[in-house]
Amino acid sequence: MAELRQLAEALGWKESQTYIQSGNLIFAASGTASSLQTELEKAIRDHFSFDVPVVVCALADMEKALAACPYADEAEERPNLVHIGFTTSKLGKDVVAELEPYCKNGERVAVQGKFLWSDCPNGVGRSKLTPAVLDRAVGASVTMRNVKTLRAVVAMQP
Repeated sequence: MAELRQLAEALGWKESQTYIQSGNLIFAASGTASSLQTELEKAIRDHFSFDVPVVVCALADMEKALAACPYADEAEERPNLVHIGFTTSKLGKDVVAELEPYCKNGERVAVQGKFLWSDCPNGVGRSKLTPAVLDRAVGASVTMRNVKTLRAVVAMQP
C-alpha cells in the first residue's frame, strides 16, 4: 500500500492515504473520475506490470450513497455485512433481477443510483453473490466494500 501511495504522489496527486490492505486509495486531485481512473490504471500497469480495474468515486458521492443506503437499519446493526458495490458501468434494474436467484438465506440486493448494494446477514464467505457473479450481472468489474470500511474511508478524506 505504501507503493500505491507513492505512485499517486508521483502522479501529482495530493494527500494520498490508504486504508488497511483493502486497495482503497484516498487522494486529492483535479480531473474527472474517468480521467483519474485511466491515469491510475496506466500507472499501476507500468509500475507493477499487471492490470487492475480502478474505480474512482468522489467524496460527495460516497456520502450520498451512505445517506441513501437501502439497508440503513441493517448497516447500523452489522456494518461489516452490508456492502456497497462500485463500478464504472451504469446499473439498471435488470441487475437486481439477475442477481436475486443467487440470494440465499435472507440475502438481498438493490440498486441505488450508480451503486449496487448487498445485505448478506450470514456473511459473504458462503454467499453465491461472488465477484464473478456480480461482474457478469453488471457487465463490468464491481468492487465491493462493507459499510464499516466505507465509513472509515469517508472519514479519512482530505
